[in-house]
Amino acid sequence: MQARMKNPAVVIPDAMPAILDLVKAAQQGGVPEKTLELVHLRASQINGCSYCVVGGALKAKKDGESDERLHAVAAWREVPYFSEAERAALALAEAATRLADRSDAVPDAVWEEAAWHYDEKQLAALTLMIGATNLFNRLNVTTQQVAGATW
Repeated sequence: MQARMKNPAVVIPDAMPAILDLVKAAQQGGVPEKTLELVHLRASQINGCSYCVVGGALKAKKDGESDERLHAVAAWREVPYFSEAERAALALAEAATRLADRSDAVPDAVWEEAAWHYDEKQLAALTLMIGATNLFNRLNVTTQQVAGATW
């Protein structure tokens, strides 16, 4: 496998630091790092971004996430491994990633469940992480970045 080109965020010198600053800001929003990693992994699975799925799973594992939970992220609704707060974050990640799948892209019920578990700053952090993940996914999928190449 070979990428079509380098990641666009590497080709344009100012892009990658800006994107990484966005991720760093999201990480300072008070959401547990493990939750942000789960959100990143789930959005990446939905978008078919092998680069981010592999890299996200490896980072989460390195940070102490269990194999059991990592293997079950795609089926988070059907397994008992995730807290209610994590489930709310995963539901928000799915809705915000699949914007075109329904006319009410992020239903009030999904938002309200997330807002039950997270304050405004944490919701901002989750939303920023979901957005940054979707950006990375779109860059990597479009240019066919190879999974595992730099991990």
